[in-house]
Amino acid sequence: MYSVTDPVRGVLVEEVANSTEEEVQGAIGRVHAAYPDWRGRGVGERAAIVARAAELFAERADELAGIMTLEMGKRVTEGLGEVGIVADIFRYYAEHGPALLADEPIDIKGGKAVITKGPIGPLLGIMPWNFPCYQVARFVAPNLVLGNTILLKHASICPRSARAIEDILHAAGVPRDVYVNTFASSRQIPAILADPRIAGVSLTGSEQAGIAVAAEAGRHLKKTVLELGGSDPLIILDTDDLDETVNATATARMRNCGQSCNAPKRMIVLAGIYDEYVERLTKRVTEYYVPGDPADPATKLPPLASTAAADEVAAQVAKAVEQGATLRAGGRRITPGAYLEATVLTDVTPDMDAYYEEIFGPVVIVFRAADEDDAVRLANDTPFGLGASVWGTDPDRNRRVADRIDAGMVYLNRAGGSQADLPFGGIKRSGLGRELGPAGIEEFMNKKSIRL
Repeated sequence: MYSVTDPVRGVLVEEVANSTEEEVQGAIGRVHAAYPDWRGRGVGERAAIVARAAELFAERADELAGIMTLEMGKRVTEGLGEVGIVADIFRYYAEHGPALLADEPIDIKGGKAVITKGPIGPLLGIMPWNFPCYQVARFVAPNLVLGNTILLKHASICPRSARAIEDILHAAGVPRDVYVNTFASSRQIPAILADPRIAGVSLTGSEQAGIAVAAEAGRHLKKTVLELGGSDPLIILDTDDLDETVNATATARMRNCGQSCNAPKRMIVLAGIYDEYVERLTKRVTEYYVPGDPADPATKLPPLASTAAADEVAAQVAKAVEQGATLRAGGRRITPGAYLEATVLTDVTPDMDAYYEEIFGPVVIVFRAADEDDAVRLANDTPFGLGASVWGTDPDRNRRVADRIDAGMVYLNRAGGSQADLPFGGIKRSGLGRELGPAGIEEFMNKKSIRL
């Protein structure tokens, strides 16, 4: 079942039954039947509806932030920030979509041709709980402008977010059969992907979920976009203000209680400033020891999304210490609720589980690098390749190091993030494809060549 459990108190608030097989088949039929009309509308009309959605998301920001706080413990200030980015994404594609979909004339041997840019059909979106509105927006906004129809399966702990998003889109003018929410279970996903009426799938979630969906989609030749896990490196080459660097990097790691795929999870610090950085970071992280209500803007340590999530991260920390890592700060599970003290680990080596796995919570691992080459080696010694960041006072050196990092995104003197006009996505086991920016509207696009 889908359910809402308050992670502050561990109290069940609501349960929602899974969609029946008949309801799932009906939902597929609806988005399939709606596709010809939606694709046939002018891109200007579709863009105007998406622009109205941006306005409605902004108007209902308080409501959406409150839902996220209840469902997965997001700090209300961060929830408001998330809705702000959502509105930006819908606004970006409403404004730039028509130009991004314009025909592209090309000269060819013996004549001319044009590349037209159109939709491919009904799509399935499988969304996670950590950013209940943002993750949906970056899939939905470009594909609505492009002319695809959408069947959306949200995370099982986010039924209220799912309902609210559907309501906003319909209120904005998206026809009811163009965007359909389903409370399908994970067991029903293979049958949806096997259905010839579904043209593609976008999943944001765990590596395991991505493997399962990609295998099933590949079996039926469905286009796939995957945004999976990450263990992003943050390299500090040097700094002229260590306190500012510590504050910025600690804040970035603790954002969303550490539950961000592209958060900086591995701090790689050159030897000359390593000891002082660890000392100051440890002191800074202790500010995230006191649990609080995420609805209170003053709270620094909210709960994780669930007690199961908190237990899993606590177990990962305990395993790392058992295997020989040094616990510099935190690590204590706090009950009632899904709380875990912010944690700093050092002396993590390749023979420990924590060296290669993703820790999805408020845990920082700090590595000492002998020099620039060693820092790059450590950064790339991971199965993931989502994002990375490089911090230093020399722009040329920062760029040189950035070029050597195996990742889909690298940020200089800032720790990750997301914006509507910048492509987002990874390589290696962090996924396939890109979202946001000009690239985000191309993944489920038919680039048709017409020889004139």
